[in-house]
Amino acid sequence: MTHTYQLTGMTCTSCEAKVKSALLMVENVTNVEVSKDENSATITMDKHIALSDLQKALDPKYTISATHHNEIAEQTKSWFETYKPILLIFFNISLVTVLVQLQSKNFNTTEAMQHFMAGFFLVFSFFKFLNLKGFAESYVMYDVVAKRIPIWAYIYAFVELGLGVAYLINFNPIVTNIVTFLVMSISIIGVLQSVLNKKKIQCACLGAVFNLPMSTVTIIEDALMIAMSGLMILKMI
Repeated sequence: MTHTYQLTGMTCTSCEAKVKSALLMVENVTNVEVSKDENSATITMDKHIALSDLQKALDPKYTISATHHNEIAEQTKSWFETYKPILLIFFNISLVTVLVQLQSKNFNTTEAMQHFMAGFFLVFSFFKFLNLKGFAESYVMYDVVAKRIPIWAYIYAFVELGLGVAYLINFNPIVTNIVTFLVMSISIIGVLQSVLNKKKIQCACLGAVFNLPMSTVTIIEDALMIAMSGLMILKMI
């Protein structure tokens, strides 16, 4: 995509060169055309880049602003494009869960959560197994256990598969939910640390198939599993 921005503060050709060089250093920027006469910068990028990130790359004496497009709309569109795989997966699993419950006379919340979690773990483990080595290499970058015991990154994919099967066949619900609660609670620690420290690393939730950034979406994903398993444990005791 290509956007044209208003860029003020340039007074000479040297300024044009400095601005162009700085913007080209921004991740996902592929081409930059700068004009001090028109006070503009036309930037071609692989995906939309937040205006604040472009401004950070520039010397404070230069000011960049979006005048030819709606920045909020572009950021929203970019967010949906980035997380489309996860959103589609959650939508499909939720749809199947609801359809299964519609076949019953009464909506069973516990059963619905069980089916949702079965779908979640089976689908997410599937993507991890597509490139197990790639997943492990990403996972050890932020998981607190995998950092110390790298083999855990490989074991984790099998744990997810096992949990998916356990929820699907309703195997010993109390044990299954306790394991889920513990595993996901430990997993979310590394996710929280990475997001709070604003580390730009790849989320390994869908293995190495999709280049998804670590973000609050990952936190919500793990927190949802913790909440569901915790709620089911409380209902059983």
